[in-house]
Amino acid sequence: MSEAIQVHPEYNYKVVRQFAVMTVIWGIVGMSVGVLIAAQLYWPALNFDTPWLTFSRLRPLHTNAVIFAFGGSALFATSFYVVQRTSNVRLFSDKLASFTFWGWQLVIILTAITLPMGLTSTKEYGEMEWPIDILITIVWLAYLINFFGTMVIRKVSHIYVANWFFGAFIITVAVLHIANSMAIPVSLTKSYSIYAGAVDAMIQWWYGHNAVGFFLTAGFLGMMYYFVPKQAGRPVYSYRLSVVHFWALISLYIWAGPHHLHYTALPDWTQSLGMAMSIILFVPSWGGMINGIMTLSGAWHKLRTDPILRFLVVSLSFYGMSTFEGPMMAIKTVNALSHYTDWTIGHVHSGALGWVAMVSIGSIYHLIPILFDKPRMYSIKLINVHFWLATVGVVLYIVAMWMSGVLQGLMWRAINADGTLTYSFVESLEASKPFYLVRFFGGVLVVAGMLIMAYNVYRTIKSDSEELAIEPEVQPA
Repeated sequence: MSEAIQVHPEYNYKVVRQFAVMTVIWGIVGMSVGVLIAAQLYWPALNFDTPWLTFSRLRPLHTNAVIFAFGGSALFATSFYVVQRTSNVRLFSDKLASFTFWGWQLVIILTAITLPMGLTSTKEYGEMEWPIDILITIVWLAYLINFFGTMVIRKVSHIYVANWFFGAFIITVAVLHIANSMAIPVSLTKSYSIYAGAVDAMIQWWYGHNAVGFFLTAGFLGMMYYFVPKQAGRPVYSYRLSVVHFWALISLYIWAGPHHLHYTALPDWTQSLGMAMSIILFVPSWGGMINGIMTLSGAWHKLRTDPILRFLVVSLSFYGMSTFEGPMMAIKTVNALSHYTDWTIGHVHSGALGWVAMVSIGSIYHLIPILFDKPRMYSIKLINVHFWLATVGVVLYIVAMWMSGVLQGLMWRAINADGTLTYSFVESLEASKPFYLVRFFGGVLVVAGMLIMAYNVYRTIKSDSEELAIEPEVQPA
């Protein structure tokens, strides 16, 4: 590590290295918990009659670990790296950077302890109780100050578009978290939301969907706009389109949350507004996806030999698919079939595993040799193996959930001539069971890929730079 610092004295690569390595570690942890709870849905005895190993306790741990531990670490690593490189200046504060890293790891550990204990606010993607929420706020403000402080002292007048997306994600997540976490504590481990009834639901999904919109979309689009051009060795296809993409996305996404609450106590006009904004949102989303993919114009041949670029481009394909599927599922008549079914689970994971995880993995593979001053990753072949494990695993997962979800929706709404239900809930569950096995197998492939990545990263860090430079691997087409 000291060698890398000497090579790049103007940048703080230490915090980037720390977050990059933890991205891999937390990815394995979060996805492994996901595989365990997927297995529990097929083999219920795997909860071992232990309360803190039940699906209901581990499921929020899985979602928070994958989104905030894995995805969050990837965002911290890449945003701190990109803002320095594109601003041509060292981070505003090394101390704030260090505080952000260790504070975020503390948040993750406290979450991993409290959620299996059943200490939860019950808010989707925001289950942490109030003391952890306060810690998150403090760490996030340190992150915000450091990121924008770096842009203020930048040595170039231009602000690269990736930093626009990172900046919007940082500010909006701060507002979302603070507003949704407002609560009245009754003890150190229990609090009650200051909102009530339908208002609480509306605030929750204003937060929940925009956690998707800004944490899991805008932040990772910042990643895409830097690492796709870098890995492809080509400029962004259209810089003007990237700016239009930015303003359209952040203007529209914030209104889409009510589509999570169709056919509930939420006012009907609010549901319709969420549906309309969701459909409109398709346009900027696909504009960004096309901009990223078209960046490869003149460099498509590189996909035959560069599995890192493959990760990045396939992630964009999943982004395009997810951002078509989401608006479609927001249409009330489609939602009547899809809501509460496994179709939603498939949609979430096409975004989380297909878009978020793949663009993160590709970016980390790009970063590791730079951060540790190596000419390349230890094994290009292992990156290729990881790519195919991840791709096949994600496709198996989401196709299984699509089929299960549509089957569930059709069975639940089927009625006999006399108006009674054709199928019981248990019958729909039995029909879904084979798909749960396929979902589990897909998850196993994804985790296997992450384990291969961890080995490859470890060997890259430990390998001699001269050895990697002298014996480059040739990746077959």
